[in-house]
Amino acid sequence: MADWNDTPRNAQRFGSVPRAGGAVAGRYDEGLRKYMLSIYNHMASAVLLTGIVALIAANTGITLALVGTPLIWLVMLAPLGFVLAMSFGLNKMSQGTLNVLFWSYAAVMGLSLSTIFLVYTGQSIATTFFATAGAFAGLSLYGYTTKKDLSGFGSFLVMGVIGLIIASLINLFVQSTAFSFVISALGVLIFAGLTAYDTQRLKEQYTYLRGTEFMGKAVIMGALNLYLDFINLFMFLLRFMGSRE
Repeated sequence: MADWNDTPRNAQRFGSVPRAGGAVAGRYDEGLRKYMLSIYNHMASAVLLTGIVALIAANTGITLALVGTPLIWLVMLAPLGFVLAMSFGLNKMSQGTLNVLFWSYAAVMGLSLSTIFLVYTGQSIATTFFATAGAFAGLSLYGYTTKKDLSGFGSFLVMGVIGLIIASLINLFVQSTAFSFVISALGVLIFAGLTAYDTQRLKEQYTYLRGTEFMGKAVIMGALNLYLDFINLFMFLLRFMGSRE
């Protein structure tokens, strides 16, 4: 996988600014705010696009028509294909190509997530969405402002995601309600942690990415990371807060 997010150990520490003077520090802060705002704008717009596509697909009967056909598997697995393509092909792709894949991914994810409208009530989906938005905002703000170094949690959180995937696959065969509850609870905790961790990591990366040609790609990939944190946090919370049809 591309190493764009592997922060060099000797890089200037998170939260620090150039020491050359107030003018330089001011430009650094302005550039950092612009960089992070661009990431958040991309991420929020992608979430909005996903929601719009999901609503249209559910309300027009597209989702219902896909369920029970082989095409539903294509719809469910396609988002993973987009993520893998963007991650492994990052260094070879132009920023324009990466941008097209990012928005295409958000749209396809909307089609994939439209199936939740067949399981949960619209009111509970809306309630969970706003709860997720509030939690995400608070967690991301913490990651952005905290002076505590969260990098030590990175490996633990990644292993937690791998464990969630394995546990979810096992539960497809076991079909245990108690096991599903545990998976959901761990999922919420892990992606809550990842939201704060990823925010701090993205902020830290600006120190050595600023002024490079890679900034545009970094914004897209950063938005993808936060988008995945948001969507996964939403899905695991929905298992707790969602009222079934």
